[in-house]
Amino acid sequence: MPTIKSSYLGNLRTESEHLQSGTQLYTDAPLDNNGKGEKFSPTDLVASALGSCMVTIMGIVANRDSVSLDGLSWEVTKIMQSSPRKISEIIVEFHWENPVEDEAMLQKLKNAAKTCPVALSLDSEIKQTLRFNF
Repeated sequence: MPTIKSSYLGNLRTESEHLQSGTQLYTDAPLDNNGKGEKFSPTDLVASALGSCMVTIMGIVANRDSVSLDGLSWEVTKIMQSSPRKISEIIVEFHWENPVEDEAMLQKLKNAAKTCPVALSLDSEIKQTLRFNF
C-alpha cells in the first residue's frame, strides 16, 4: 500500500499527500533552477528530513531515559553543487538552551542523531556536517 500520493500541478510545482494522516505538502523549484522558490524544493525536503529524523531519534533515546529535550532547536543549511546538480553537503546545527549536564547522555544523543535512518540512507557522497552547540 502506498505511503504518499503525489501529482504535478504545473509550473514546476507538486502536491503530495501523506495517505495515513491526510497531511499535504507542496514543492516548488528554487529560484536558481527555473522556479519561483515559494515553497520547499524537493532537495530542501531532503535536507529538512535529515534534521527532523536526527531529532526524532534523539527524542526516542531521551524519552527512554526520561530526559527532556525542551529548548532544542536546529538549523539546516543545504549546499548544492552545479554539475551535476545535486546536494553536496547538509549542515545541521543544533542549539539547546538548557541541555542536560550528563556528558554520557549528551554523547548518547549525539550518537543517536548520527545513526538516524535518513542519515544512513543518504548517499555517502553527501557530506553531513553536524554541529552540536551543547
